[in-house]
Amino acid sequence: MKKADAGGPRWIGIPVRIFAMTFLFTLLSFAIALLLSIMGTVIYSQMKHIAPDLAFAYRHIAFPFAITVGAIVLVLSLGMEIRNYRQRAN
Repeated sequence: MKKADAGGPRWIGIPVRIFAMTFLFTLLSFAIALLLSIMGTVIYSQMKHIAPDLAFAYRHIAFPFAITVGAIVLVLSLGMEIRNYRQRAN
């Protein structure tokens, strides 16, 4: 029997890395977008002399932004991992 090649690429780790990176970047983008949208909402409410509607910052700014970034990161990391796997296989 042949020994398993320890230096060869392992396809098992690809989905784990893809979903880990997607989750981390989605979470990071949500946090940054939420911070900026809350600050923008507070500034806008101070200028208009109204109560800030922070639910708007969650629902209409931060969440769609994070979902969009997550989808982009998922596609890009999938492409990079496949390219890396093919290069290491040769």
